[in-house]
Amino acid sequence: MTENFAQIGDVKLCYEILGKEDGYPILLIHGFGVKKEVWMAQVSDLAQHFKVIRFDNRGAGKSHRPSGAHIEIFADDTKNLMDYLEIEKAHVMGWSLGGMIAQNFALKYPEKVDKLVLICTVTGYPTEEGPEIYKKMRLHELELGPEKAFWETARANFHAKYRREMEKDPKKEYFGIWSAEDYIKMLAKDPATPQDIINQAEALKTHNTMERLDQIKNPTLLIAASHDRLTPQINMEQMHQKMPNSTLLIIEKAGHFAPMTRTPEVNKAILDFLKK
Repeated sequence: MTENFAQIGDVKLCYEILGKEDGYPILLIHGFGVKKEVWMAQVSDLAQHFKVIRFDNRGAGKSHRPSGAHIEIFADDTKNLMDYLEIEKAHVMGWSLGGMIAQNFALKYPEKVDKLVLICTVTGYPTEEGPEIYKKMRLHELELGPEKAFWETARANFHAKYRREMEKDPKKEYFGIWSAEDYIKMLAKDPATPQDIINQAEALKTHNTMERLDQIKNPTLLIAASHDRLTPQINMEQMHQKMPNSTLLIIEKAGHFAPMTRTPEVNKAILDFLKK
């Protein structure tokens, strides 16, 4: 896996291309305060069938960190990266904040999207309280450092079964792909800065798609988790009601990190949907 950089307007984005060189493209958009490697549990399965492009959002990982942020800027970055890579159309998958970016991308650039996969995400926040909670939580995690931050995240967002297993053995591999130790190492590499977190929280405040969701005509797979505290299942049930061409999958006994703790089930659903 070779990292590359694309100079796009005021920002340089770090990206990787994996899988079949001549495969159909799929773009992976990561969430709040993390980076492209958070897709570690999905890329291997996807790469067997597709040309996989994962990238660091502006203000994340190895991408540049210009000041200010609006959710549409993240959507524009996605479109501009596709143009840079000469990709006319692709499947687009987003998790959490990545799912919010993907919604805005599909609304603004419908001609660039084939199928859409939205994982554990929302259509917006009724007040600024939600983004402020995100911000305070992530800033607190930065103060803790990567190891303590991981365990705090695990307590809040991983199902109790996995949490107990990981605490007992941080080196235990899940599905032959990742361990708690791997995730901690990922957090320690190219960490977010406090300003990155503030910018992303400001972007969350500009996200509001509920009244426009019916404009998304693309086939869409919505993946929710029954124990997700950050983006509760009810939000995605409401999205499903609004989106005319959507399918809803609820992963039982899973939290916000369902793509990592329920990898086989999540990956099978994604592949079955994309290959239909």
